[in-house]
Amino acid sequence: MEGCDCVEPQWPADELLVKYQYISEFFIAFAYFSIPLELIYFVKKSAFFPYRWVLMQFGAFIVLCGATHFISLWTFTMHSRTVVLVMTVAKVSTAVVSCATALTLVHIIPDLLSVKIRETSLKNRADELDRELGLIRTQEETGRHVRMLTHEIRSTLDRHTILKTTLVELGRTLGLEECALWMPSRSGLNLHLSHTLRHQKPVESIVSINLPIVNKVFSSNRALGIPHTCPLARIGPVVGRYAPPEVVAVRVPLLHLSNFQINDWPEFSARSFAVMVLMLPLDSARKWHEHEFELVEVVADQVAVALSHAAILEESMRARDLLMEQNVALDLARREAEMAIHARNDFLAVMNHEMRTPMHAIIAHSSLLLETELTPEQRLMIETVLKSSNLLATLINDVLGLSRLEDGSFELEYGTFNLHTAFREVINLIKPITAVKKLPVTLTLSPDLPVCAVGDEKRLTQIILNVTGNAVKFTTEGYISVSASVVKPDLLWRNEDFYPVASEGHFYLHVQVKDTGCGISPQDMPHLFTKFAQSKSGPNGSIGGNGLGLAISKRFVNLMEGDIRVDSEGAGKGCTAIFVVKLGNCEAPNESILHIAPPARLIHN
Repeated sequence: MEGCDCVEPQWPADELLVKYQYISEFFIAFAYFSIPLELIYFVKKSAFFPYRWVLMQFGAFIVLCGATHFISLWTFTMHSRTVVLVMTVAKVSTAVVSCATALTLVHIIPDLLSVKIRETSLKNRADELDRELGLIRTQEETGRHVRMLTHEIRSTLDRHTILKTTLVELGRTLGLEECALWMPSRSGLNLHLSHTLRHQKPVESIVSINLPIVNKVFSSNRALGIPHTCPLARIGPVVGRYAPPEVVAVRVPLLHLSNFQINDWPEFSARSFAVMVLMLPLDSARKWHEHEFELVEVVADQVAVALSHAAILEESMRARDLLMEQNVALDLARREAEMAIHARNDFLAVMNHEMRTPMHAIIAHSSLLLETELTPEQRLMIETVLKSSNLLATLINDVLGLSRLEDGSFELEYGTFNLHTAFREVINLIKPITAVKKLPVTLTLSPDLPVCAVGDEKRLTQIILNVTGNAVKFTTEGYISVSASVVKPDLLWRNEDFYPVASEGHFYLHVQVKDTGCGISPQDMPHLFTKFAQSKSGPNGSIGGNGLGLAISKRFVNLMEGDIRVDSEGAGKGCTAIFVVKLGNCEAPNESILHIAPPARLIHN
């Protein structure tokens, strides 16, 4: 082909396309230059960013990139060598800064990642602290509610008020739809619905304690969620459509339940439980929280404590009322007894005077008859009359003395007397009887026994006479010995509560009467000092006597701050009576008391 030129001619530049490229290069450069300005503003406003120099380096890289695009604006037309040189320097600088920036990012990326990890850790820690703070606030709120509920519950000691207040306060605090209390029956086999918050309780609301759900609640000391269809949750009627409510049950220990009778509640139960049922509102998505469980458990324990306090109060009030009734009855009985005692004393005083007068006449005339000439048969009859009269006179004296001792009107008559003479008079009184029985009587007075003493001579003589008279009465053969001395410091007395230790101005008299009579059997020993009790240890069973001698003697000995006892090895082996009384020392005895000086040892056959 002629005239063919194989070299393609240079494509002429389209002015429109060049214009578009020119404008694009300008905006690219403008965008590049604006980014460093934004970075400079960010670094200036951000006080915590740790890599400021990296941002400055990155800004320089962007500026150089923008500069290359800005210089390219002159390459769209014919340009000089100077422009080419500037373009080359700009691109070389851009390449160097780009590589340096890339290498720097390789080193700081792990640091940036660690900053991100620390930030996440701090955020998680902050979330955990927020949760703990929320838990603390919840616990404080729960504690406030518990204190408020406890104050309301313990503001009264009436059981029904306690239970009703508990349900009302729980319903208000937790926003409950219903709250109810099931109490055990008297038999302990069923639970009765006793209190409800809103609904009227059904007439026959009974649940057996043998149900699995009831046993589950009884066996746990925590609040448990129960199905809304179980018998414990059937508290009131459900009307309309509803979402299944959340129901919780907790046991309430009944501590020392006593006479708490409502719906046949048990009178006393050492270990039994009631059940408290709590129901959230119907058609509510609300769930039970852990702090609400804790609140319910604490309130259940507080209710148990309050009920126990109420039970104790009721018991104390009932005991107080019973005690007041008993005090009234005792006061009435005391007044009646005092009236009876006064009437008896008046009667005894009159009878004593009226009976003693003829009795003394009988005794006197009988004694006078014995001194006349009588036949043996007549003498025997007169002696019988005299003996019976003496016994009757002794009985009258003993009864009167005992009555005065028991009503507290008896008082000892203290005075100075000859102690040795008192013993001689007793021996002289029993001498006629011992002479008839042919019983030797031995009186032994210790050399240290004072001749003069201060005390009630008449009552001391009566004690000695009663004890020796018993020895003579129960002895048919053998002997009777009477000894008197001052108590030694080393004396061991059977009664551990009695310590006869002499003091200044006083001494203790120790008297022992021993006989070889019928003795006392072990079964009779506890009744020796009981009034009107008679020994059955004699050969013919009971031996005569009124059973008042030793009883009166013991009371006299107690009044003299002493003690008395009787020892015997058994029936037929005799016995030994010992008593100790407190007497005063004579400071200056007169001669009328000391004119009779009895021998230290006196034997009557």
